[in-house]
Amino acid sequence: EPQADRRAPREREGTEESAARGRGKDSAHDKETAVDMSRGSSYDRHLTIFSPEGRLYQIEYAFKAVKSCGYTTIGVCGTDGVAFVTQLKAPDKLIDPASCSHIYSISPSVGMLTTGFPADARSIAQKARQEAAEFRFKFGYEMPCDVLAKWLADNNQVYTQHAYMRVMAVETMLIGINDDDEDNKKPMLYKVDPAGYYAGYHASCAGTKEIECTNWLEKKMKAYLGESKKPLSMDQAVRLGISALQSVLSEDFKASQLEVGVISCESSTFRKLSEDEIDDHLVAISERD
Repeated sequence: EPQADRRAPREREGTEESAARGRGKDSAHDKETAVDMSRGSSYDRHLTIFSPEGRLYQIEYAFKAVKSCGYTTIGVCGTDGVAFVTQLKAPDKLIDPASCSHIYSISPSVGMLTTGFPADARSIAQKARQEAAEFRFKFGYEMPCDVLAKWLADNNQVYTQHAYMRVMAVETMLIGINDDDEDNKKPMLYKVDPAGYYAGYHASCAGTKEIECTNWLEKKMKAYLGESKKPLSMDQAVRLGISALQSVLSEDFKASQLEVGVISCESSTFRKLSEDEIDDHLVAISERD
């Protein structure tokens, strides 16, 4: 009996130790789970808080929203003009595609092409028009394309600093003409992203097939860049944009399925091409191929 009494406390001690170890494992597991949750779900709920990896998840989600918009947009800057091309498609069969345009005239000399949420895009276009009108009233000349791009980028960047604002799920392309030197006008193509970054481009794209389209444009634009570059006319820029869409999406478009906006150095006026003009470019592309 005394031996039995001595064993009992040892057994009780062993049981308590194993229970303590079990609790220790549970608490360690809970800590790991808490860290994983903080890295994932907690940090992506707050726009203004960096994750431990130095990322702002809400900004990344805005870029994903743009890429999941369901269409692709392309801009190409030529020697004597600049153009952008996009698909004209309605989200529903009963909707008139003509009412789903992604191209906006901001001022007589600046055109805008948006990729992303249509409601956000319309809001951005309206604000840009107001700013361009105020600039014209204040300074007596049209707001340049690069100045408008900087203003849009500044606006987007402010949205990343305040928790009570939502980032706009839109990437914006702007085209215009730099006419500071009347004898040497230069076309301009700018792109502004949801994070507030903007830059001038020789060619750019956004939307569903952005990566594939960028690779295609990089190969085709080599001949028009560098020291031994060939001139790229505005008509060629339009056809290059349409060819990029057809190649990347593996689809032959009708004129009614495309939207094209252009601005030439000669006129310095932004306009949208008619279906007949787009059809002429499609015929030229098919004859060339």
